[in-house]
Order: sequence, then structure tokens, then C-alpha cells
Amino acid sequence: MEIGIKGERTLVVTKELLANQVGSGLVAVFATPMMIANIEGTAADSVAPSLDAGKTTVGTLVNVTHVAATPEGMEVRFETELTEIAPNGKVLTFRVAAYDEAGLIGEGTHQRAIVDKERFESKAQAKKQN
Repeated sequence: MEIGIKGERTLVVTKELLANQVGSGLVAVFATPMMIANIEGTAADSVAPSLDAGKTTVGTLVNVTHVAATPEGMEVRFETELTEIAPNGKVLTFRVAAYDEAGLIGEGTHQRAIVDKERFESKAQAKKQN
């Protein structure tokens, strides 16, 4: 894995992605949580081919501004770029941005940690037994 890996995805804003449908507000515009989920997914997908077998990434930090509203029916494009790999090789930092057909709607940074998928899920499930 190396700095500079880029990711991109697009979607069309549907009713199910609106703030008034997902519980994040009362307005009929693209919901901030849906923007963040797609930013995270784009970053995760971009580095997945570089991971060892059994490894995945999990989101650990999102610092994103949502600067413009997007109505239902518009296309949104998400872009991510890996800008830093921690010295331990386990924490990845991305520059992230989202655009609709009129321009920038969100930007910031996102961090993901590389984990062993089975161990991570097992540890999470063990919480139910305590």
C-alpha cells in the first residue's frame, strides 16, 4: 500500500437517502450520514485490493463539513485520496470530498484502521457475553 491511492464512486440521490427519511433532520435533501457513509465506503474500497488476506479496514475518525444541500435526483460523486500511513502501518488517513452536479458539497479527512476481520468481529461479539 502506498500514499496516493485514490477512490471514486457516484450515486443518484434517492428518497431513501434524504435527511427526512433517515432521521437526521426534517428537510428533503441528501442526508449528512449518507454522505459520510459513502465517503467511508469509497475510502475502504480504494485500499481493499492492497490489504493482506483476512484484513479489512474500519472507520475510526471522520472530520467532514457538509457545505451545500443536494436535492433528490441529483448525482453525487465521492473522491478519496490516501494521504498518510501511520508509522505502525495500521492507520490510514484520507483527504475526502463530495460533489453534486453544482459543485462541492462536503470535504474533510477520514481515518481508517487496518484490522484482522475475524479477530475484530469476534472481539465485538464477545462484548455481549460480559
